[in-house]
Amino acid sequence: MRRVVLSSVFLTLGCGDGDSESGDTPSTVTAAGTQGDTDGEGSITAAPETGVTSDDASGTDPTVTTSPTDPTTDPTDPTTDPDDTGAPTTGGGEVVLPPPDGGLDYQLGGAYAPPDGVQIVSRDRNEAPAPGLYNICYVNGYQAQPDENDFWLEEHPDLVLRDGNGDPVIDPDWDEMLLDISTPEKRTALAAIVGGWITGCAEAGYQAVEIDNLDTYSRSDGLLTEDNAVEFMTLLSAAAHDVGVAIAQKNSTEILGRAGEMGTDFCVAEECSVYDECGDYVDVYGDAVLMIEYGEADFAQGCADYPGHSIVLRDLYLTTPGDADYVYDAC
Repeated sequence: MRRVVLSSVFLTLGCGDGDSESGDTPSTVTAAGTQGDTDGEGSITAAPETGVTSDDASGTDPTVTTSPTDPTTDPTDPTTDPDDTGAPTTGGGEVVLPPPDGGLDYQLGGAYAPPDGVQIVSRDRNEAPAPGLYNICYVNGYQAQPDENDFWLEEHPDLVLRDGNGDPVIDPDWDEMLLDISTPEKRTALAAIVGGWITGCAEAGYQAVEIDNLDTYSRSDGLLTEDNAVEFMTLLSAAAHDVGVAIAQKNSTEILGRAGEMGTDFCVAEECSVYDECGDYVDVYGDAVLMIEYGEADFAQGCADYPGHSIVLRDLYLTTPGDADYVYDAC
């Protein structure tokens, strides 16, 4: 699960010497095929300059309609129901990974001009991507954003996980309703909605998406299973690859052994130094692991242990410059 309140925050320079040569050489890997792929596998290339966005604290409508040619355009269109978009079925092509050891910033608490040296940025799906950078689009795929409760309860009440009394099951840490991925039919319906958001990210100009709360099943009081989570991620990976964007596993070391089954391309890991998990992610995803730390000692440890990876130090609530709590550092 998320260990912080996610919001738009730019990821800074990864560990290394921090100069412009870091991550300049693209690398190519082959992604495992996912359900819905037309050829069973896709080519994935790491490019040095593109962009990422992500945010969990946005208070905007669930639909993204930003034009990919205008990063300043308001991405929110309150007249559009994401369910009308449907899961993407066209697009596809080469998928681009974040540049290895590229400067990282994590901007889920609000978008701002990236610090010097940043090559990779993660922002909320309701924010526009950062021009000229590698942008990752944050999508809460397994739970409902608190400001979107009305959308789910009024438009898709059957897709909200319910307890024995018929009440929505709530994640107590984040006060978010869990989405019901318990059956193939419900996973398909949810994939149409979340897939529509992924399409919006691609149309806005994002190169990748990170799907949050993969481990929701562990907070479902036994109503959801790991298999449910993996099967839903497989659908979302297919949706992402269909529109030509890479897709990240977000946290959840317990599911790393099923990365090939899920079809995920890289990893976004929060506090992996704190929990001694960084090596587990690296064993599966190699240099395609983006690390976010919220403590100075943990950040320093990560920089020492993984000098070839993108690592950023941020404040817990991912605030923006000018806020008294704002913290940003890169190694």
